[in-house]
Amino acid sequence: MGKATGFLEFTRELPSKRKVEERLNDYNEFVQRYSEEKLNEQSGRCMNCGVPFCHNGCPLGNIIPEFNDAVYRKEWKEAYDILASTNNFPEFTGRICPAPCESACVLGINQPAVTIEEIEKHIIEIAFDKGFVQPKKSIVRTGKKVAVVGSGPAGLAAAAQLNYAGHYVMVFERDDAPGGLLRYGIPDFKLEKWVIDRRIKLMEEEGVVFRCNANVGVNVSINELLREFNVIVLAGGSTIPRDLKIPGRELKGVHYAMEFLKQQNKRVSNIEVGAEDIFATGKNVVVIGGGDTGSDCVGTSNRHKATSVTQFELLPKPPESRTAFMPWPTYPMTLKTSSSHEEGANRNWAISTKEFIGDGNGNLKALKIVDLEWQVSDDGRPAKFVERADSERVIPCELALLAMGFVHPQHEGLVQQLEVELDDRGNLKATEKEYQTSIPKIFTAGDMRRGQSLVVWAISEGRECARKVDEFLMGSSLLESKDSFLR
Repeated sequence: MGKATGFLEFTRELPSKRKVEERLNDYNEFVQRYSEEKLNEQSGRCMNCGVPFCHNGCPLGNIIPEFNDAVYRKEWKEAYDILASTNNFPEFTGRICPAPCESACVLGINQPAVTIEEIEKHIIEIAFDKGFVQPKKSIVRTGKKVAVVGSGPAGLAAAAQLNYAGHYVMVFERDDAPGGLLRYGIPDFKLEKWVIDRRIKLMEEEGVVFRCNANVGVNVSINELLREFNVIVLAGGSTIPRDLKIPGRELKGVHYAMEFLKQQNKRVSNIEVGAEDIFATGKNVVVIGGGDTGSDCVGTSNRHKATSVTQFELLPKPPESRTAFMPWPTYPMTLKTSSSHEEGANRNWAISTKEFIGDGNGNLKALKIVDLEWQVSDDGRPAKFVERADSERVIPCELALLAMGFVHPQHEGLVQQLEVELDDRGNLKATEKEYQTSIPKIFTAGDMRRGQSLVVWAISEGRECARKVDEFLMGSSLLESKDSFLR
């Protein structure tokens, strides 16, 4: 371990951020880098535990104590090699992952956890700065062809791994540029798009081919793919948003969160929106849904200069620290305050929206809401609710953004044409360890298979799916599994 007494000498410290009043005027990332001294201190806090639970907390199985030790010793090439052995895209996870590894950090039992996510981001950015990140080209090609449908983190990870295995890989993306929700969903102030472009350019240099504006099942024939490719990997994501079917849903001013966020991503990239503009400027904005997508809507609305921004969550307010029902090292369902919340928002819990109210001309002007009283089950989870008497009221709202998650992948087009088997939730049915659908040469990974989840899970799924595809094509695989790194 780098510094035996590091966790006793230094406490957790995150990098500084640009001031709120400054960063609200642009869409640039605002988290600064550590100084060399601070990075050394933070990596030195890692205790190199005998049983590093952070490995288990990370879906990728990142070898965290080892890269922390290398960072402390300023062995940047070693740190990069360790990190890149398990994670294809640490520049993504280092920016937008909720860091379940930190929740499992042993130091977190009685101290703030190690800043694993920030250290990860610093390793990859220093590696790019120092020229350690170079195209990895396969020397031997197998002659096998794989089509990857979808270029989000799961599709990109699958494509990268299969290319390393020597297969010819073509990625089909229905949007005008690769990245999926990384590009058209995550706001630029959390993930600037040059970060994606840098990685895509590297993958192209390695041999991966990207075909954009290619909507398989619409302007690209699925039969063409079945004929031309030995395997198809479906990694299209979970894209159908959960709706709120209450009176007034048809009013102008009620939108899905992704409609709003995707438009702003395009504006920042100087791309034509191609639909009627959705702006929060000068409006009372209500974001319905308390997750990360809702938080992204808060930050974007504030940058639009909304009159007010309010966020509703159906569930009661979470505790600020672990309870008896969420012991370490489980992932705690505690209160999370994002940087967007720090910039300004009225956060409300245990609220149900009853009706969207119009102004008589088809425009949204208010919401009818009611407070909820939740009953808790024996395991400490909210079980059922009743509306609180005499709490119904009307609040002004000209823009309501529905950010209540996603239910399943799009069925129309590709999925229906394939007639591939679905599970009870409407996701593509595939065995957990094989990633193979009811059609033998078609595999699936990421949100399309497991449902809406984290970027780190998507990358893990893409990597594991690639290994199974390689085994299917070649009889065995040289690609490492997550478990092999943890032995």
